[in-house]
Amino acid sequence: MSLTKTFKLNTGAPIPAIGLGTWQSKPEEVYNAVKTAIKSGYRHIDTAYAYGNEDAVGRGIKDALKEEGLKREDIFVTTKLWSTFHRPNDVAKGLDESLSNLGLDYIDLYLMHWPVALTPGKGSLFPRHEDGSRDLDQEIKGDFTISYLAMEKLVESGKTKAIGVSNFSTHNLDILLKKANIVPAVNQVELHPYLPQHKLLEYCTAKGIHLTAYSPLGSTDSPLQKEADLIAIAEKNNKTVAQTLISWAVQRGTSVLPKSVTPSRIEANFQDYKLSEEDFAKINEISKKHSQRLVSPDWGVTVFHDDQ
Repeated sequence: MSLTKTFKLNTGAPIPAIGLGTWQSKPEEVYNAVKTAIKSGYRHIDTAYAYGNEDAVGRGIKDALKEEGLKREDIFVTTKLWSTFHRPNDVAKGLDESLSNLGLDYIDLYLMHWPVALTPGKGSLFPRHEDGSRDLDQEIKGDFTISYLAMEKLVESGKTKAIGVSNFSTHNLDILLKKANIVPAVNQVELHPYLPQHKLLEYCTAKGIHLTAYSPLGSTDSPLQKEADLIAIAEKNNKTVAQTLISWAVQRGTSVLPKSVTPSRIEANFQDYKLSEEDFAKINEISKKHSQRLVSPDWGVTVFHDDQ
């Protein structure tokens, strides 16, 4: 099902339902992971400038396309604007650096990685003050709409087919949509049964913003793999817990980015299946017993308003 399953973005373009996540994948591992994924049928590869692996991801894409007889347009590539590139004059530079790293002429989807601007020129992706607090960019003063309006010009340049955001709450989306000329095509956020974000999904669906799930398996050492209800559903269907989590994500209308560098898991993660209404409903209820956000950096400003 996954090879042909796509969702339509507000641009009219399709986004593959299942993509390969590459966060925390080391460059020497992610090259082979990307090649394995594309060979296994994946047509969506997600990375980011801040992951430090765009170069290896790009090489993996290039070599896989050649080996599989595919064209660039057969692969949907997502990368992200890092927080030290938020100043209007730096936004285009951020994309150009990612394109150079990836060895590509264009990106299918360019996302604002976080609604947080960090001071550039400090020689660090995560600049801090001497007291250890985040060095927030005082030129932007927390107004991420300035950066987003600069991102809109990137669509005109043809260097990205679409733009969107990541880690945006309904509160921040409300702020953004009041000034944006282009409605974000995607909001990529943490989504799994411990953090289903039903409110955010309903909001984005109403606004024509597609939700993409990162850390769908619960991130590193996730307790989700030990969740009794998930284990029972997976065993009943002769599937893995990971396949069950991915299937639930796709079935609720979100694209999903399972991360792995293990060939057998990459292949297995692409084999989603149809959950029964009973099983689907049971997974939706898991967060009522256990709710947990697994990725929550201390930015020094509120990002996840919907958790409050």
